[in-house]
Amino acid sequence: MKKVVGVSIGSAKRDHAIKVDLLGTKFDIKRVGTDGSLQKAKDLLKKLDGKVDAFGLGGIDLYFVADAKKYVIRDANKLKKAVKKTPIVDGSGLKHTLERHTIKYLIENNVLPLKEKTVLMVAAVDRFGMAEALHQAGCKIIFGDLIFGLGIPIPLRSYKSFRILAKMLLPVVTKLPFKVLYPTGSSQEKQSTKNQRYFNEADIIAGDFLIIRKYLPQSLEGKYIITNTTTAEDVKILKERGLKSLITTTPVFEGRSFGTNVMEATLVALMEKSPEQIKPQDYLEYIKKLNFKPRIEIFC
Repeated sequence: MKKVVGVSIGSAKRDHAIKVDLLGTKFDIKRVGTDGSLQKAKDLLKKLDGKVDAFGLGGIDLYFVADAKKYVIRDANKLKKAVKKTPIVDGSGLKHTLERHTIKYLIENNVLPLKEKTVLMVAAVDRFGMAEALHQAGCKIIFGDLIFGLGIPIPLRSYKSFRILAKMLLPVVTKLPFKVLYPTGSSQEKQSTKNQRYFNEADIIAGDFLIIRKYLPQSLEGKYIITNTTTAEDVKILKERGLKSLITTTPVFEGRSFGTNVMEATLVALMEKSPEQIKPQDYLEYIKKLNFKPRIEIFC
């Protein structure tokens, strides 16, 4: 049995473990949160290094992307350096393949008309593949990177402006403590009423669910959410607030979806290759083999 562990600096309240068979290979997959502690995450990675088949690094990205250029995040790089034997990934490989595939699937199967729809992309540097696919689909995108990442209440409404600003800021931003940029630990449970007008303006809300959840307005009537990891509790909240449809890019196991980092680690273990050897077409090939399709839940 192959073992995959997602080590996340997020809240331990979102921990989950499953056993599943994928293409005839049995997997023991679990997610372990460290409640915002980089040191605990580092210690756990060191403890399990060489004892599991692959690590997913959650609650933090190894790098942000703009125009195919990678900008390494300092805090995440410290965690990666603690691992000497076991392959470690942060989900970027799937974000740039599976999430593009999801947008293509929605269009080709007439699930959701995207052209001219207003999309609030809460953090595009974190999911550049999804943002680019939505732009190519003809969406009117509100880029929320400044708003939700840096606390600067300035929406970017042009793909060109987003790309220019990302290239200007990412060399500096990636050197900041990651907790400044993204909710970690107990802060993931806190709610904020700031900047909800951008949610109200959007037809579709897209991107990382923890950011979406933090700023979630009371009414989601008539709206769609395209995101990654949700729990049964998350789904309950979305239904209560009137969401029309939830689309998750990663498959659902036992009532919840794992993060892209855990699913990418699972594919790495299944392929038995180092992440550096795996190309985007390899991920797409296995996505098709496993018949991974977006989970589409229609509530009203």
